Amino acid sequence: MIKIAITGGAGTGKSTVARMFAELGAEVLDADAAARDAVAVGQPAWQELRRLYGEEFFNPDGSLNRSRLAQLVFADPQARRRLDGLIHPRVEAELKARVAELESRGANLVLVEVPLLFETGREAAFDRVIVVAAPEALQIRRLSGRDRRGEAEMRGILSAQWPLADKVARADYVVNNGGSRRHTARQVKNIWGVLKNQLDSGN
Repeated sequence: MIKIAITGGAGTGKSTVARMFAELGAEVLDADAAARDAVAVGQPAWQELRRLYGEEFFNPDGSLNRSRLAQLVFADPQARRRLDGLIHPRVEAELKARVAELESRGANLVLVEVPLLFETGREAAFDRVIVVAAPEALQIRRLSGRDRRGEAEMRGILSAQWPLADKVARADYVVNNGGSRRHTARQVKNIWGVLKNQLDSGN
């Protein structure tokens, strides 16, 4: 099984690119979705988060207020490390189970969207890395429209991540997602063709 990570900076369009690969027939998993499942109401991680942070970090329906928790951990490195230590092992276990399920069904290549691949030191778990890039001004505009946070907070989120240029430098493939959707789709199609050729040739 060849495992390929899709990563990039916040607001670069990782999920858009992942969907494009899925539309071409790729098996695609989402680490963020696995993280959401890990902190769903009643799960062990959810219970531990309630114990650590208290009721103020949860919504009236009991679900985790991810936006409020994100504000805390981006401002407090120690809180972020504690959260990572709680969530990431569970995410890894869930992704491994899903990859094993795909492999049992005959899949021989899977793409996994991993937003903080380099920050969490997980690149060694993958055979290839695709980095999605976009200009910082566009990242901030996308994040502001999606999360309705101020520009200062958006810049704080970006500064807490690895510089995008460093991620690009460590990528096997780069998708420049700062232009039209058609331009992005063309890059995705080209990379998918290369990956399938490598798979067919045993590389």
